[in-house]
Parts: sequence; structure tokens; C-alpha cells
Amino acid sequence: MIEKRAAPRFKVLKGGTVAIEGGSLPCTVRNMSSSGAAVDFAQAVDLPETFTLVIERDRFARRCRPVWRHERRVGMAFC
Repeated sequence: MIEKRAAPRFKVLKGGTVAIEGGSLPCTVRNMSSSGAAVDFAQAVDLPETFTLVIERDRFARRCRPVWRHERRVGMAFC
């Protein structure tokens, strides 16, 4: 398989939050790279064009856009 990612990804297992206008959605961050992340939600979600991924434990917050989705997992690129 040919790798299409711009940066290598690393497996992680961290609790996070997707902050959207009017609230937030808890998620589990499954992998990350310097250019994006993949997260799992408890159920399928509809995300806006941009949102903020927050990992409080790491003091991490990045503006993101969804790139792909499969059931409850969403791949996102950092803006």
C-alpha cells in the first residue's frame, strides 16, 4: 500500500473534545501526526466545516477540518 499522508502518524489513546459552536463533543484520539488526527466518537456525528480539537491533558488545541469519516471515526486535518 502506498502511503499518502504528508506526515507520519503515531498511535495514541487520549481523551479529547471537539469544540463546536454551541457546545462540545467528547472523543478519543486514536492517532496523530503533525498535520492531523483520527478520533472516535461514541456515535456517528455531523461536524461543521471547521472546529477545534482540544486535548486538555496536553494543553493542545488545534483548528481542524474533517477529511474522511468511517462510522464513528473521523479523520481531520489541522488548519
